[in-house]
Amino acid sequence: MEQILPSVTVLLLIIARVSAFFVILPLFSHRTIPASHRIAFAVMLSWMMYYTMDVEPFEFNGDYLFLVAKEVIVGLFIGLLAYIILTAVQIAGSFVDFQMGFAIANIIDPQTGAQSPLLGQFFNTLALLLMLALNAHHLLLDGIFYSYQFVPMEFVWPPFGEPGFAEFIMRTFTAVFAIAFQMSIPIVATLFLVDIALGITARTVPQLNIFVVGFPIKIGVSFLVLIVMMGVMMNVIKNLFEIMILSMRDLMIILGGG
Repeated sequence: MEQILPSVTVLLLIIARVSAFFVILPLFSHRTIPASHRIAFAVMLSWMMYYTMDVEPFEFNGDYLFLVAKEVIVGLFIGLLAYIILTAVQIAGSFVDFQMGFAIANIIDPQTGAQSPLLGQFFNTLALLLMLALNAHHLLLDGIFYSYQFVPMEFVWPPFGEPGFAEFIMRTFTAVFAIAFQMSIPIVATLFLVDIALGITARTVPQLNIFVVGFPIKIGVSFLVLIVMMGVMMNVIKNLFEIMILSMRDLMIILGGG
């Protein structure tokens, strides 16, 4: 029993980081996946990762509880970063919906329980399907596995107060909005030109009810541009996955004090 308990302490630390990682990770944290399945998958993955770790067992004391909290925070931060970057597709959808007039018809996101734009949900579904097609979810699992190379299990608190951490967060948010702008700008720019044309039409033909005619025209033009630019958007989403993986690596380097 005395030999088993130290080994269990290492396994519990791995479970703490992996389960916290799955709490908010895109695709794996979806509400449609039963919580029991997510917990079982996290425990099974932690159990397999345990046999690849060469870590000295820890004593079960007050410092161990501090280490468990640190592992949970590290897992949450890595998963949260991946989630924030993937929300760029929903931000792009909100930009487009606002121009199309779909902003008044938001729907409930089954993952977060909050209101989400229509095209944002559409882009998010495409992003998740593309993630599965490109095996990007395997890279996410590799991220939590190789995180122990950057952030080992030690009694060292991550350097959240360092200037490099704040700069990294700002650069990440900037990149998210830049990607969202790249995805939405073809449709938004086209609708801006449509608005100018409708404004000129309203001035030249005052008898025409521009509000009745304008909405169907803007919706039709938006879908046409969306179909034409779908390949470009898929390429942008593909680049988004690459940015997500690289940002997770950079965050782990910062959390590890590198």
